Amino acid sequence: MGITLKQIAEIHPVLYHMAEEGIWPSLKKHGLLSTTALLDLFEYSGEKRIEIEETRRPKGVEIKHPKHGKAFIRDQKPMHDSKLAPRLGNDLTPRDWYKILNGKVFFWLTAERLHTLMNAYPNRNHLVLEVDTVGFLKKYGDKVLLTPLNTGSTSPMAHPRGLDSFLPPERYPFEENKRKKGGASKAIVELTVDNSVPDICKLTTRATHRTLDKNGKSRIIEVVYPA
Repeated sequence: MGITLKQIAEIHPVLYHMAEEGIWPSLKKHGLLSTTALLDLFEYSGEKRIEIEETRRPKGVEIKHPKHGKAFIRDQKPMHDSKLAPRLGNDLTPRDWYKILNGKVFFWLTAERLHTLMNAYPNRNHLVLEVDTVGFLKKYGDKVLLTPLNTGSTSPMAHPRGLDSFLPPERYPFEENKRKKGGASKAIVELTVDNSVPDICKLTTRATHRTLDKNGKSRIIEVVYPA
């Protein structure tokens, strides 16, 4: 039962995060923000905030602020309330689940997972962060939660999920998921921290703008950092 931070870093020396093209200057200023933290920064409240934070987003949402400018919040197309609701435990509702997800910052642990996400947005360019796992876990290891599923998708299969879907490394059933998923590199699907990573740029080893080539493969079009 459980996995150590050292083991995570040995299996996954790089963490990946995909964001909107062109937001590196914002990341340097504000850090990597969850949707909830971004809505706090942009001072959103009331019904508009509830719509963004607690209900499924069928398409991306642009938000605006007189000081901070514009930001784009991605859609949640892979989620479907009709599939999600019956698979939620702990008496959670879909609204509860969306709010939980929107309060977290997510990282993929493999390039394959990153490329799958990129292929969900084939007509957009992206900023991809490659984060040093050792440095990240040294700073945020006590805040990290792990999950064995894509928590933001109910397609093609809606896996059961609930409050115990996110577990700290010492409680994460690593060996069980290694057997189920076919190896150590597949045993963890998402690594998360709550709210934000203010110093994400200091922990990033490379930031690139990427697109998909005609074969659906990731192609770097610009190295943003180090410049």
